[in-house]
Amino acid sequence: MALTAVAMVLTPGPNMIYLVSRSIGQGRSAGLISLAGTGVGFVIYMLMANLGLAVVFVAVPWLFIGFKAAGVVYLANLAWQALRPGGRTMFDVRAFPHDSPARLFRMGLVTNLLNPKAAIMYLTLIPQFIEPNRGDPTLQGLALGLIQITVSLTINALVVVAAGAIAAFLAQRPSWATWQRRVTGTLLGAVALLLAREVPARARV
Repeated sequence: MALTAVAMVLTPGPNMIYLVSRSIGQGRSAGLISLAGTGVGFVIYMLMANLGLAVVFVAVPWLFIGFKAAGVVYLANLAWQALRPGGRTMFDVRAFPHDSPARLFRMGLVTNLLNPKAAIMYLTLIPQFIEPNRGDPTLQGLALGLIQITVSLTINALVVVAAGAIAAFLAQRPSWATWQRRVTGTLLGAVALLLAREVPARARV
């Protein structure tokens, strides 16, 4: 599970893009405060997924299928934004206003709650690691969720701290920045394609 969590967090998505932008535009502290908000978002998803949300998707299959389809479209759009001519990388500085710590936390939380990759991970990926014959599925789900949260926060914190240095490095090496953008777009596109194969599948408990 830990290796899967590492692979997921290293595939750039809305959370990492937002956190990097905040760190570059307003400083490391702003990025870390925003990261705290995304961490709370993960906890909310973990609790919802393990305390009954999956039952709703089983009862209303089209809702689950539609949710996954929306996530695929969102990731595909991110891939296009990175791969299209003139596309930007997640280390490009974006013009953000300097917000208060409370607003930074709220925006980090909302960014994660609206992140389809996070939702799909908790509703479709993590349940695959649960083995009913090894104990209470709910407790297993919570334990796996805590592993994912720990991995995600640790790696994103390292990215936030290093974002400014990475951005400066890429700014001095345009060809490296281009390749980073292409790799990012390709990874996002690959994830979108993999998830697209799972869209027709219904939720099950």
